[in-house]
Amino acid sequence: MSKTVKSVTSPKKFILGQNLLEELSTYTKTYGDHAYVICDEFILERAYKEASKSFEDAGHKSEFVKFNYEITQEEIDKHREAVRNSGANVIVGIGGGKTLDTAKATAYFEHLPVVIFPTIASTDAPCTALSVIYNTDGSFDRYLFLPSNPDVVIADTNILSAAPTRFFVAGIGDALATYFEARACYRKNGDNLVNLKPTLAGLGLAKMCYDTILEYGFQAKTAVDHGISTTAVENTIEATIYLSGVGAESGGLAAAHAIHNGMTAVPSLHHAQHGEKVVFGLLTQLVLESAPKEEFETVINFIKEVGLPLTLKDLGLDEFREEEWRKVAEIACAEGDTMGNMPHPVTPDDVYQAIIAANALGESYHN
Repeated sequence: MSKTVKSVTSPKKFILGQNLLEELSTYTKTYGDHAYVICDEFILERAYKEASKSFEDAGHKSEFVKFNYEITQEEIDKHREAVRNSGANVIVGIGGGKTLDTAKATAYFEHLPVVIFPTIASTDAPCTALSVIYNTDGSFDRYLFLPSNPDVVIADTNILSAAPTRFFVAGIGDALATYFEARACYRKNGDNLVNLKPTLAGLGLAKMCYDTILEYGFQAKTAVDHGISTTAVENTIEATIYLSGVGAESGGLAAAHAIHNGMTAVPSLHHAQHGEKVVFGLLTQLVLESAPKEEFETVINFIKEVGLPLTLKDLGLDEFREEEWRKVAEIACAEGDTMGNMPHPVTPDDVYQAIIAANALGESYHN
């Protein structure tokens, strides 16, 4: 394939609004008349109560089943068999990332359309053509790269704003890195998340994501603190789920997510959210890039404003052990990870030094 093949990939539809659960069949009826709905346990009863009536009113069938806590090949196979036995012809996922990934994977293997309905806005995963599969013991198994993105992604701002603020803010953290990673990848002419070249559209959406969360993130966080949805919340959700998802997939990732992947090897950080670790990865990336002071300060002031962790201590690190962080740096530079999308070559030692520098900078801005 030519080295200049570029791409923009996204869900066919992104729907944003309030009280969308009770209108669910409106968004599935184009794709099928029998929905198989995989739900997180906490929303199963509510989803059945609010959404099943919309299927009945449309003269369609639906069944609501509980997601069993972990996305394993066994869990996917269980749902595949149930789908075949039921005769369902459209899959719906309602819940967090693992539930949504299970719905995506089940739909892919059964050659059926999929509608995605996130209940927390903690990452941009709902929009992507990817499922992350784990082993039964909770360890990472593999990435399942899907040939297409979800058919519909529905963001119900009432539900998303009612989730704990920490998840919402973690989504802002994940999205904060999108532009800087896409920018690095574009400068390098690296590979985006579908292994093609980044596009102007990908970079443009990533920039719009950054501008939107800087403008509305703090207002939105304050509203979510009170469990309410405002225009700022809607704008921020559009940025954290759609603009970040499409910006990352079409624009590409770089150091911030590679460093996040390395940080998963540190046991005392296991309780930190994905987006919280990505933020520290972003600060480290800015050190690696020798970013201008003004850019650094804008990012750091925003991190403080919305209450994201700024230092390793904030993330829950018990103590800094050199060998642990040398390992983080090694993993971040692994062949095939996105560190290769940085405009200049980066070694594990470069990453290790940048981690220490980013943490020291964070501490100096802490007060």
